[in-house]
Amino acid sequence: MSRQPLPEIPHEVSPNPLISVDTSDGSGKDDSGIETTEVAIAPVSRTEPIVTRKELWSYYLYYNGDNGVGPNGYSMTLFQSLATAAGYDPVKGPGSDCSAPDASGQCVLPWSGGTKAVSSVVLVANGVSFAVMTLIFTTIGSAADYGSFGRWLLLILTVICWGAQFASMSLTSPDRWGVAMALYMIGFVTYGATLVFYAAVFPRLARNTPHARTLREKYEQGEISAEEYEVEESLEKNRISNISTMHSNIGYIVTLALNLSLLLPRNKDPKVNNYVLVLTNGYWVLLGIWWFIFQQPRPGPTLPKGEHYLTIGWKQIWIALKQYKKLPYTFIYLVAFFLLADGLNTTGTLVSICQNDKFNFSFLQNTYLGLSQAITSTISTLGFWYIQKYWKISTKKMFVVTNVVTILIPLWGMIGIWTTKFGFHNVWEFWAYNVMFGLFQAPYYAFSQTMMAELTPPGFDNMFFGLFGLSNRASSMIGPNVIQAIIDRTGDNWKGFPFLFALCTAASIVIWFGVDVTTGRRDAVAWAEKHRSYAETGVYTEEDAVPEKPKKA
Repeated sequence: MSRQPLPEIPHEVSPNPLISVDTSDGSGKDDSGIETTEVAIAPVSRTEPIVTRKELWSYYLYYNGDNGVGPNGYSMTLFQSLATAAGYDPVKGPGSDCSAPDASGQCVLPWSGGTKAVSSVVLVANGVSFAVMTLIFTTIGSAADYGSFGRWLLLILTVICWGAQFASMSLTSPDRWGVAMALYMIGFVTYGATLVFYAAVFPRLARNTPHARTLREKYEQGEISAEEYEVEESLEKNRISNISTMHSNIGYIVTLALNLSLLLPRNKDPKVNNYVLVLTNGYWVLLGIWWFIFQQPRPGPTLPKGEHYLTIGWKQIWIALKQYKKLPYTFIYLVAFFLLADGLNTTGTLVSICQNDKFNFSFLQNTYLGLSQAITSTISTLGFWYIQKYWKISTKKMFVVTNVVTILIPLWGMIGIWTTKFGFHNVWEFWAYNVMFGLFQAPYYAFSQTMMAELTPPGFDNMFFGLFGLSNRASSMIGPNVIQAIIDRTGDNWKGFPFLFALCTAASIVIWFGVDVTTGRRDAVAWAEKHRSYAETGVYTEEDAVPEKPKKA
C-alpha cells in the first residue's frame, strides 16, 4: 500500500542541545536580575524531509478513521450482548433468561468448570488484551526505532484490526459469544497498538514541520532567544497533538452519524449491529489508507549486527529502565501515568458495562450517547488548545485540569454503592458522563501524549513511547483483573469504583507534585546528546564523551 522506503539516510545532528544563558557580569543573572537557566534545544536531523501538507493531512485522517467507535465501543457491546443472551440468572438456575422482567439482575456464564458473571468475563477479556499489548510493546516496541520497521509495523497492526472488525459479520447468535470475545480481543489489542505506534510518529513530525524548521533557523541565526524557541517548539507539538485529537473526535461524530443511516431505518433487523460494524470499519479503511501512501521515509538506523527485531526490544527496554536516575522525571511520569491510565481505562470499561446493562445493549442508544461525547470532545479539544495558545499555558497545567475530572468519575460511581439516586443508576447520569468525558477527557489524551513527547529523549522516540504505551494501553491488565475479582465476590458492579478512585487520586497527586516537565525535558535532551551515536549506528553505548556543560557563574 505504501511506497517502498528509500535507502537509509545518515543522520546529521544539530549541535548544542543545551544552551546556558550567559551573563556579562558573571553574577549568574541577566540584565534584568533574573537568574540564568538552561534551555533544552533538541537535536534535529538535517536530512529528514520536511513534512508536506499531504503527509500531515494523511496523518490526521488516519486518526480520524482510527477513532475507536468499532473496536473500542460497538465490538464490546456486541460481545457483552451475546454473552448475556447465552448466560442465565444464577438465582433461577440454568435455562433462565437474564433479561426477563423478573430477573435478579445477575447473569453468569459457564466458565472453567464453574460460572462467572458476564461483567467479569468482559473485564477478563480486557485484562488479557492489555497483557497481550504489554507483550507487543515490550517485544517489538523499541524495534520500531530501527530502519523502516515502525511504518510497516503500524500497517500490519492496522490490517489485522480491519480484518477482525469485518469478521464481526459472523456474530449473529448467542452461541457465538466465544468467537465474539476472541474477535473483540484481537480488534481491541491491535487498535490499542495502532494508537501507540501512531503516537510515536508525532514527535518526529513535529520537529520537521515547515514552522518548526523556520523556528530552528531563526534560533540558529540569533533572531529569537533559546527560551522563546523552547516555548514555540512545545506549542508546535501541542498544535499537532491537539489537531490530531480533534480529527479523532470529528471522525467519531461522522462515524456515529453515518451509523444512524443504518440504525434508524433497519432498527428491527437482527443483523443491523453487524452491518454497523462493517460500515464503521469501512470508514477507517477509506481514511486511514492515505497515511501509508503519503508518509515520507524517515528511517532510523539499521539494526545492529547480531541483533533481531524480536529481541532488541527487550534489550532496549532494559537499557531505558536503567536510566531512571538520569531521567528521573521521565520515569516518575511513566510510573504515575501507568496507574492513572489503569484507573481511567478500567473506569471507562466499568461505566460502559453499567451503561450497556441500563440501555439493554442498544447500538442506537449508544450511538446517541457517543455523539454527545464526540461533539463535546471536539469543542473541548479546540477550546483547550485556544486557551493554551492564547495564554501560553504549560502542557502540565492543562493536563492537571483534566486530571481533576478523571478523579471525579470513579468518585461519582462510588456513590452508587449506597444509593440508587446517584452513581450511574439513572439514564440522565450516563448522558452527563458522556458530556463531561468529552469536555475534559478528550484533552487528557492530547496533553498526556504531549507530556510524554516533552520528556522523551530525541531520537529514542519509539523506545520511550513503547514504555508510554506500556503505561497507557497495557497498564490496564491490572485494573480489570482486580475489579472482576471484586465483582465476582460481591455480585455488585459498583463495588469496583472505590479501588479506581484511590488509584486515580494517588497517580494524579504524583503527577501534579512530582513531575517537573521543564527540568525533565532538559535532562532528556542532554541524555540523548550523550548517546548521540545511537542515532547514527543504532548501537547503544555508555555515555559518549561530550563537552561538559558550562558552569553557571
